Amino acid sequence: MTCKIAPSILSFSQAAIAEPTRRLMAAGADWIHFDVMDGQFVPPITFGAALVASLRTLGNTPFEAHLMTLTPERHFEAFAKAGCRRITFHAEATHHAYRLAQSLHAMGLEAGLAINPATAVGAILPCLDTIDLALVMTVNPGWGGQKFIASTLAKVRKLREVAPDLEIEVDGGIDPDTLPIARAAGANVFVAGHYLASQDDPAQGLACLRKLCA
Repeated sequence: MTCKIAPSILSFSQAAIAEPTRRLMAAGADWIHFDVMDGQFVPPITFGAALVASLRTLGNTPFEAHLMTLTPERHFEAFAKAGCRRITFHAEATHHAYRLAQSLHAMGLEAGLAINPATAVGAILPCLDTIDLALVMTVNPGWGGQKFIASTLAKVRKLREVAPDLEIEVDGGIDPDTLPIARAAGANVFVAGHYLASQDDPAQGLACLRKLCA
């Protein structure tokens, strides 16, 4: 599977979010990842579709919205209109993951299904024939800068075993130390936020992660 880097803007200052987003897009980010939190599914509140739309004019890099929200289907249309190509929602937030993935496809979008560290990989398996991506959280959702939870990689291994061609994304604690072990487990899409925001130049941080995908 092709290795892809999806920078998250969560750890950058929202007061000056355009510049690092522009630099990451120019540096060849495969996706720009938006961590959307509603204060209910997880305690923090981050941002909505308006911020995403405001950044869409910066370039053509695909956008993906990771909805850490209750009733995620209420937000599909807004993020589609804001310019997202893929929307990922959580298995824990709905009893109808299969139907929601179908509705995203009907809108012309890619569908991603995410699970938290405490959620069994079985929550994804029934939906493998209707999702484009599985996202395994490698930290507890809600805050950037957390320590990578290595035990979550067992779920990545299982997914890669049963779905060799599936895009498998990991989100949380991704840096030059953890990307290689997540890749070895079978992940091929890597969300990096805190690591990139901590670099003097996020584009150089992206280049460092890219070298580990070679």
